[in-house]
Amino acid sequence: MATPHNEALRGDIADIVLLPGDPLRAKYIADEYLTDTVQFNGVRNMLGFTGLYKDKKISVMGSGMGMPSIGIYSYELFKEYDVNKIIRIGSAGAIDKNLQLKDIVFAQGASTDSNWEKQYNLGGSFAPIADYKLLSCAVSKADKLGVRYKVGNVLSSDIFYTDDPDYNLRWAKMGVLAVEMEAAALYMNAARLGKEALAMFTISDHLVSGQGLSAEERQVGFRQMMEIALETACDLGGSDEL
Repeated sequence: MATPHNEALRGDIADIVLLPGDPLRAKYIADEYLTDTVQFNGVRNMLGFTGLYKDKKISVMGSGMGMPSIGIYSYELFKEYDVNKIIRIGSAGAIDKNLQLKDIVFAQGASTDSNWEKQYNLGGSFAPIADYKLLSCAVSKADKLGVRYKVGNVLSSDIFYTDDPDYNLRWAKMGVLAVEMEAAALYMNAARLGKEALAMFTISDHLVSGQGLSAEERQVGFRQMMEIALETACDLGGSDEL
């Protein structure tokens, strides 16, 4: 049944879903890579599509910015629509000095400054991590494409504009590779609901050097990440029928 945020019906959405933050990027992926595409959601303009990629049923949907937003959409996909796997594809700001613009980061773990985990009353700190099968498959795809990448810890932050100039540097000292805003909530939803998730990012900005990609460079530079996600989804999810 439909939810307040998603007008799809059961069966409209594939077993595996790609989640870019920007709904227009979801439309771009559907237009460029999927065939026999059907739009299943337009509520709040958070566009969602299901189609075929190499004869496998795959869905793609926007998730918005920040953990509250991806928390809603991923929870409903997992809980209400029987989605088993979600691959988050987005941008991140590098804080590791060895990362370069357009490098891909696979979030093996997601540290966070969010209070998301407080709802579980765990009495400690939960360490949100990726599903190993999704992670290992995606890394193998990156190896085949010959792209630059790193696997490790990211920071899922609630703060985009921080008042503390040394904030990111302290996380970098702990080996954190990059900063983004969604992975930890996605990983915790997946853990709580017994599902599988992976977040991967293209480095669009370097928060130490101040370098950044233009809007055009982002569009072109993100294609490798999209293709890695689609190939991973094709291997590990998706039925053969719409």
